[in-house]
Amino acid sequence: MTDVNPDINGTITIALQRQENGQYVCQMSSSLSDFPKDNLQCYGQTKEHAIANALEQLADEYRRIAEEQQNIDWLTVERSDSGEPITKHYHVILHYERIAEEESKFQAMHNTIMGNTVVENAKITVIEIDPDIPIDPLARSWDGVG
Repeated sequence: MTDVNPDINGTITIALQRQENGQYVCQMSSSLSDFPKDNLQCYGQTKEHAIANALEQLADEYRRIAEEQQNIDWLTVERSDSGEPITKHYHVILHYERIAEEESKFQAMHNTIMGNTVVENAKITVIEIDPDIPIDPLARSWDGVG
């Protein structure tokens, strides 16, 4: 696995601007040397939507960097001295977005999750992790809703 550099410090700044049409632009800048872009701009229907879009773009860039830094051969299976495959831990992140034209929010969700379209068209990131790292996979937003 890739070693983490504890000497990297910096800040990411988020600025929101309301547009004349009532929508928002979220602009992010950073003092981090590995920040993917000089300025990241994303639009949203509300300020929260704009921030969510910008953070997702940022997360996508850093997921790509994290995966590339590991430089793991996808097909290599490490084996123990006895020849048994060594099981490893991976954080698998599936990201899929679409613009849906539907009659309701339920229909937009339901028609998105039907079939294998989400998995087939998603961007999938696979990052090898330490088995003791405290990562909790995200739960579906409708889990626990009564």
